Amino acid sequence: MNFDHKIIWITGASSGIGKSLAIILSKQKTQLILSSRNEKELNAVKNACEHPENVMILPLDLENHTSLAAKVEEALLLFGGVDILFNNGGISQRSFVKDTALAVDKRIMDVNYLGTVALTKALLPHFIKKNKGHFVVITSIVGKIGTPLRSSYAASKHALHGFFDSLRAEVYQYNIKVTLVCPGFVQTNVSLNALTADGTHYNKMDSATKKGLMPEEFAEKLLKTVRQEKQEVYIGGFKEKLAVYIKRFFPKLLSKIIRKLAVN
Repeated sequence: MNFDHKIIWITGASSGIGKSLAIILSKQKTQLILSSRNEKELNAVKNACEHPENVMILPLDLENHTSLAAKVEEALLLFGGVDILFNNGGISQRSFVKDTALAVDKRIMDVNYLGTVALTKALLPHFIKKNKGHFVVITSIVGKIGTPLRSSYAASKHALHGFFDSLRAEVYQYNIKVTLVCPGFVQTNVSLNALTADGTHYNKMDSATKKGLMPEEFAEKLLKTVRQEKQEVYIGGFKEKLAVYIKRFFPKLLSKIIRKLAVN
């Protein structure tokens, strides 16, 4: 796949991975639609792009599911269609199950899972009609492995795998591609914005996150997998990727390793 002349929509585009994707893709012959809740930061990303005249801003809130069909209609009018949707928006978590309010669990699922599903469903008829399209879904290594302090976050990412694996099989006949991308640790604000047990922000940078891949490096690797139209890929450090295979072949060993991460 070549990104030249593609119309690309990125959610969670105001910072981190989404911002890096936008800046890299703007250097090619692309037309970009950037979305998140933060319109001010979206405009800052647009101004950082190499060809801002080819970048449009479309603020949206993934938690507001009923608004997303109208947002898709707006997006399709901006450049006359969409070729690739990067489902990148979401929130993380830093709290134990025993302490976490159910409202926090619900919000994480509403944003990460149902918001992504609602946006995807709203755009799907366009892809079917044109007999072409590509959904790129940013999940997580914890979409394959549950770890302490991230129960609902892990659940939301696991759910995305189930949904999009099913969707991939259903839309194969329409030449619609689905790529699931599982990041390990990336140096973004994900831990700063993560929800705690009562729904407030964690406001701390995890040491592991701080040592993770730079978002620009991650974005370059991500785009390579999209070009290759891979179905699922893990991008991160050696230990993070190794854990996926330990889970597959030696699940009891991984359980023992994961237990040591818990803090009483």
